[in-house]
Amino acid sequence: MEDASIYKGPVVTNRKPRTDAIRNRERVLEAAKAVFSQGGPEASLEEVARHAGVGIGTLYRHFPTREALYEAVYRREVDQLVELAKQLQTQATPIEALRRWMQSGVEFMATKKGMAAALALAAHSSSELIAYSLDRLTSALRQLLQRAASAGELRAEVDAEDLLRTLVGMCYAQDRPAWQAKVLQLVDIFVEGLRRPPINRPDRRTHGTAKH
Repeated sequence: MEDASIYKGPVVTNRKPRTDAIRNRERVLEAAKAVFSQGGPEASLEEVARHAGVGIGTLYRHFPTREALYEAVYRREVDQLVELAKQLQTQATPIEALRRWMQSGVEFMATKKGMAAALALAAHSSSELIAYSLDRLTSALRQLLQRAASAGELRAEVDAEDLLRTLVGMCYAQDRPAWQAKVLQLVDIFVEGLRRPPINRPDRRTHGTAKH
C-alpha cells in the first residue's frame, strides 16, 4: 500500500480562480473607482480595501502595487464604456445615446483624474496602455456619431477623436469642487451644438407678391 505522505505533486492542475476570489477582485475595482474619483491621488489603498470590505492583504494579492490597481481600474472603465456604446445603440435614440455616453465619459474622467500620477507612470512604461484606451474609445464614439449622423440628428463632419479630446479638455479644465456637475451641463450644451441645423424653408410672408 502506497504511503500518501510521500506524494509531493499538486492534487489539481490548471485550477481556475475561485468564485470568491473573482468577486473580491471586482469589489476592489469598484471600490477603487469610487475612492479615486472622490479622493484623488491622496486616496490610500487602505481606504479602498475598507470600501470594498476586504483586508489589505486581499487587495495586495490581486494588485501588488498601486500602479497595478490603477491600470486595472483604468482598463475596466474603458471596457465598460465600449460596452455601453453598444448597449445604447439599441436602448436610446441616436442623439440621446451620444449624450448619455459622453456623460458616462465624464465619470470615467473623474476616476482617471484621481489616478493621473500613477497612470502617467504606467503609460510611460507601456505605450500599449495609451493605444488601448484611445483606439477603443474613439472607435466606440465613432459608431455613435455615425448612427446619429445617418439618422439626420447630427452634423456629419464631427470627428470622433476630436470630440473625445474635447471631452477630456472640458474635464481637465475644471478643478473646483463639484466640477463634474459643471461639465455635465457643458456636455448638454455641447451636444445641442452638434445637432444638424434644421433645413431653412422660405418664409412665405417675405416672398409673397407685394400689394400696392
